[in-house]
Amino acid sequence: MPAGAVYLWLAFVGTWANDTFAYFVGTKFGKTKLCPAISPNKTWEGAIGGLIGSLLGTAILGSLFHIPLSHGLIIGLLAGIAAPLGDLAESAIKRYTGVKDSGRLLPGHGGVLDRFDSIMFAVPAVYYYIYAFLLN
Repeated sequence: MPAGAVYLWLAFVGTWANDTFAYFVGTKFGKTKLCPAISPNKTWEGAIGGLIGSLLGTAILGSLFHIPLSHGLIIGLLAGIAAPLGDLAESAIKRYTGVKDSGRLLPGHGGVLDRFDSIMFAVPAVYYYIYAFLLN
């Protein structure tokens, strides 16, 4: 892909900004549980904060590389929706199998899968958007 590294960074930044904003907003303002049976600490307030973080992160990074603001925001929206879905999917797998961590390689971080769950959902969503709307 032309400018493939930039497109990959958009997915990463959108995901990381989502995780970061969701954590801080959810910790500070979170009251309404998002999905307590799967992930009891996640809140709707955190999810909204994460979405705002994704939008900001991708809009800023996109503007640095002359990607139109509309595309930057749509990519942020996609990452902001896909990333928490990936996290919830991984949490559901852990709940279903009755394990706390998905592995022992990264103690205290929930395992390798827990570090990449959001990315595994966000990158394909961003890729297909970029392929469909920015490259054609």
